[in-house]
Amino acid sequence: MQQSSPSEDRPPYRDPARPIDERVADLLSRMTLDEKLNQLVSMWLYVSGAEERVAPYQDKFADEAPPWQEMIKNGLGQLTRVFGSAPIEPGAGAAALARLQDEITSAGRFGIPAMAHEECLAGFTAWNATAYPVPLAWGASFDPDLVREIATKIGNDMRSVGVHQGLAPVLDVVRDARWGRVEETIGEDPYLTGTVGAAYVAGLESTGIVATLKHFAGYSASRAGRNLAPVSMGPREFADVILPPFEMALRHGGARSVMHAYTDTDGMPSASDESLLTALLRDEWGFDGVVVADYFGIAFLHMLHGVAGDLGHAAELALRAGVDVELPNARCYVEPLAERVRSGALDEKVVDQAASRVLRQKCELGLLDPDWSPQVSPPEDLDPPENRELSRRLAAESIVLLSNSGTLPLNGPLERVAVVGPLADDPMAMLGCYSFPAHIGVSYPDWPVGIELPTFRAALAEHFGAEKVSHAKGCELPDGPTDLDEAIRTAASADVCIAVVGDQAGLFGRGTSGEGCDAADLRLPGEQEELVEALLGTGVPVVLVVCSGRPYALGRLADRLAAAVQVFFPGEAGGAALVDVLTGVVNPSGKLPVSIPAESGANPGTYLTARLGTRSDVSSLDPTALFPFGHGLSYTGFAYRDLRISADRVPTDAEVEITCTVANIGDRDGVEVVQLYLRDPVAQVTRPVRQLAGFLRVEVPADGARQVSFRLHADRTSFTGAGGRRLVEPGEIEVHIGGSSSDTPLTGSFELVGEPREAGHDRVLTTPAHAE
Repeated sequence: MQQSSPSEDRPPYRDPARPIDERVADLLSRMTLDEKLNQLVSMWLYVSGAEERVAPYQDKFADEAPPWQEMIKNGLGQLTRVFGSAPIEPGAGAAALARLQDEITSAGRFGIPAMAHEECLAGFTAWNATAYPVPLAWGASFDPDLVREIATKIGNDMRSVGVHQGLAPVLDVVRDARWGRVEETIGEDPYLTGTVGAAYVAGLESTGIVATLKHFAGYSASRAGRNLAPVSMGPREFADVILPPFEMALRHGGARSVMHAYTDTDGMPSASDESLLTALLRDEWGFDGVVVADYFGIAFLHMLHGVAGDLGHAAELALRAGVDVELPNARCYVEPLAERVRSGALDEKVVDQAASRVLRQKCELGLLDPDWSPQVSPPEDLDPPENRELSRRLAAESIVLLSNSGTLPLNGPLERVAVVGPLADDPMAMLGCYSFPAHIGVSYPDWPVGIELPTFRAALAEHFGAEKVSHAKGCELPDGPTDLDEAIRTAASADVCIAVVGDQAGLFGRGTSGEGCDAADLRLPGEQEELVEALLGTGVPVVLVVCSGRPYALGRLADRLAAAVQVFFPGEAGGAALVDVLTGVVNPSGKLPVSIPAESGANPGTYLTARLGTRSDVSSLDPTALFPFGHGLSYTGFAYRDLRISADRVPTDAEVEITCTVANIGDRDGVEVVQLYLRDPVAQVTRPVRQLAGFLRVEVPADGARQVSFRLHADRTSFTGAGGRRLVEPGEIEVHIGGSSSDTPLTGSFELVGEPREAGHDRVLTTPAHAE
């Protein structure tokens, strides 16, 4: 590997025995401006070959990056998606990445490798790699431990082929379900999002992969649910709803990277917001990692936001704000930024600051060590049986039984089962828009999918026997011809009809869910509601399965269904997991991470609302959810009793223990997600009528009972007060415990006493819970 000077046997930056800060300072002192700037950019070599866009305005930027050899002569900061841009076998991809690294280290004076980043939102976005359930399914599982285990598998797979950084998780809290990227989120509650998201980060980081939190911050509140639309949000909602998941993932997950959001909040684009990316993230929260741009986001300061006069101005604004690395290509941070420095508009010290952060991270990853090698030993299989089993477990845990008249589980004598709907026999129905087949595979129709994707119909046929399962599509998704007559005949001749409807994931209008696939309302896409109406008219019991990336309004159908099941894109093993739940092999335990509305126009709205956001007699519109946040049934029943609060009066800097007993009153073992909600009935600003403060998945045997305990610190009651600072305020705090946000049979209270206390970033962020 080439050294900076043949007279130096081992310059300080190559010496692993020296402190990292000393190594980085030594290397930085040797670099020219151009070499520093090249550490702040990435190259996307495959971007111009794709037929379909995977990033906003990708087609406008595809061929504007500097030539490869010209670029790498000064080194290179990152490589963009070597695996996630085209189908490539694991071994061939690892070899290609190693060759690129060899070229980079040979071309530059210092032999510094690039960091390779990939998407990993629903598994490693690479051909042949396991497709796991989407993040909304993580939220539905309420199982941070399993999510962490899966993230560890994903991280190990990425490391095995030479990848260093994963662009996940998404920590945006759902504010409007019409937004196409709801499937990428964990849910509509900041505590659920933060707890599950931090677990994913911890798993990924435990393997050495740099986890990248996105999108910082406010993206999910885009006006009218339109992707990249402006965000209209006050600072209090921003602080109390949007920011906490990021705080949790940094403090408890250990994330080393953050990605800015595309949007502007109250007119300030995230990419140029110094108060967000520096004053808050670094100065107040103490983040010392690397901030990366969302793809082309720096150029958007000029092109879309209109706050920069040209690309150099955009680069200066972003760098000053705290964006260290431009992704996915070198467009703003090389020559345009160099011109700003050379003209005196920008002090080179600002470049040095970003470059030092990048080099520090590379040093921590071992990329500056003299024995670093690009060669790895990739596995032959990125979708081994243990991965598929984990995917199936998470899929099963995330399936939510919404309603059931007694038809489920399907364990009685059935002569014929009809499975009807546009998603019933579609393997792509399992996948979110960031799974490789949906994300990239659509551009390569001649390539095999790369993984096994059994459909719902195939899984039912395997369980019941193909001769007992009949099928009709009924309608196309999103548009196309319908054949309701065939669907009606198929359903009418069966003992039970399973109607599988929902979404087709895609990007930028190529689907009904996914990035850039926003919805005008929350009606089932296309003619699917008409299809279900026709099936209900047969008189045959209809089990509705909604497989989607967002919640859809079911109020016009719900009371006539034999049962309703919600599935959020469940990954490659989703068909088998659904059949396990429908037939009772698995007792359902999923809970809704997002509310399901009764009416298609009931948006935007989440359970996390103040009193004026609830039903009242001064409006003819009822926003009450059909199935609320946290809802989910089981094939057994649970009863709550014996609420105990350890103290009536709790100092504003102390904690209280809250315990209850949950009993299984049915005849089979089950899992209940015990949920703790708080309400502050009188505060200096309006507060939610109910907010999740803790939860725990609890296995309860038939006719058995478990005691569940929550250790709640007063910090968990804090909120942004009238003066704009986060406070723990004295006064009554109501306690509500149960199986959903609207089903809390246990109610009590305690009083916070003492002086109001400011709670900063070092406050207690979690509510530990355990069961006995």
